[in-house]
Amino acid sequence: MSDPHKRSLLKLAALTAIAAVTLAGCGKKEEAAPAASAPAAPAKAEPLKVAFAYVGPVGDGGWTFAHDNGRKAVEKEFGDKVVTSFVEKVPESADAERVIRDMVGQGNQLIFGTTFGYMEPMLKVAADNKGVKFEHATGYKTADNMRTYDSRTYEGAYMAGVIAGAMTKNNTLGVVGSIPIPEVIRNINSFTLGAQSVNPKIKTKVVWVNEWFNPPKETEAATALINGGADVLMQNTDSSAVLQTAEKMGKRAFGWDSDMTAYGPKAHLGSAVINWGPYYVKAVRDALEGKWATGQTWWGVKEGAIDMVSVAADVPEATKQKVDAIRAGLKDGSHVIWKGPIVGQDGKEVLAKDAVADDKFLGGINFYIKGVEGKIPGGK
Repeated sequence: MSDPHKRSLLKLAALTAIAAVTLAGCGKKEEAAPAASAPAAPAKAEPLKVAFAYVGPVGDGGWTFAHDNGRKAVEKEFGDKVVTSFVEKVPESADAERVIRDMVGQGNQLIFGTTFGYMEPMLKVAADNKGVKFEHATGYKTADNMRTYDSRTYEGAYMAGVIAGAMTKNNTLGVVGSIPIPEVIRNINSFTLGAQSVNPKIKTKVVWVNEWFNPPKETEAATALINGGADVLMQNTDSSAVLQTAEKMGKRAFGWDSDMTAYGPKAHLGSAVINWGPYYVKAVRDALEGKWATGQTWWGVKEGAIDMVSVAADVPEATKQKVDAIRAGLKDGSHVIWKGPIVGQDGKEVLAKDAVADDKFLGGINFYIKGVEGKIPGGK
C-alpha cells in the first residue's frame, strides 16, 4: 500500500473515532437531562351520592312513582356528577330509622325521606350525622342539617273539585282518605271548596283507610262510598285502586299524584299530579354548589309542582276554561283558594270575609268545612 493511501486511511479512521466519541458524549448528555413532565390532570370530583326512602312501591302510578320520576330528573340533569339510589316500601316505623342509618353508612351525602311518618326517625339520624344533609317531605320539623319540602296538593284537589261539581249527577262526592293529618284534611276540604264554587249543593263523604298504600282497603273504601251514593270519587291514597273501582262500578273518579288515565279510561275525569323534579333538581344543585341550607319549602302550581292533566273529553268546555283560569290565577297569585268567608262543619266561621289563610293556618287544619260529612278520626 502506498504511503499516501495509507495516510488517507489512517486519517479517515481517526475522524471516524472522533465522531463516534462525540456522538457518544452527546448521547450521555441527553440521557442525563431529565425529561420535562406534563402537568398533572386535576383529580375528578367524586359524584354526590343521593338516596331516597319511599313509603310504597315505585310501580307505575301514584305518590312513590311521582317521587321516583323526580329522582330520574336528577340523574338526567346532573349525569355522572351524582349517583342515586332508593329503597321502596319502607314502613313508617322503627324500620325507617334503620334504613336511613344504612343509607348514611353507604356514604350517601344527601338523603330524602318521602313521607310524613319519617320525620322523627330522620331527626334522630340527622342529629348523629351532622356531615350529611337530610330532606323530609311533608313534615314540619327541621334541624341544622335537615330541611322540609312539600307540594301544595290542595291546589290540585281544588281543581279536581271544580270538575267534580260540574260532573256529579246527584251532588254527592266521595273521598278515600289515607291518614287524618292536616295535609289530607286540607285536601278533602279544598276538593269540596272547588266543587261548591260551581255547585253549592255539594256534599262530600269520606272513608278513611289509615294507610297511604293498601289497594284492597282502598277498593273497599271506594266501594262503600259508591254504595253510599257518591258518583264522583277523589282519593288521597297512593294506588290506582279508587279509579279502577269507579271504572268497574260505572262511576267517575280522578287520578292522584300521577296521570292514571290508563287505569280507568272511562271513569277518569282528570289527574291531579305532582312534579317533584323541579325541587329535587334544586336541592341537589344546592348540595353540589355548597349552597344547601336548612329551611322549609312549599311549592305548587306557581313553581310547576302541581297541575291538573288529561281532563276528560266529556267535561264541559266552560268547566275546562274555568280550570284553566284557576291554574293561571294560582300561577300569578291572583286566585286564592282559602279566602273567607269559610264556615266549618259546625257552622262556625273559620275564616272571616275577605281574610286569606296563611301557610300557618293551612298547615294546622284539623276540621271539616261545611258540606263534608262525618267525623275526623281522633278529632273532637
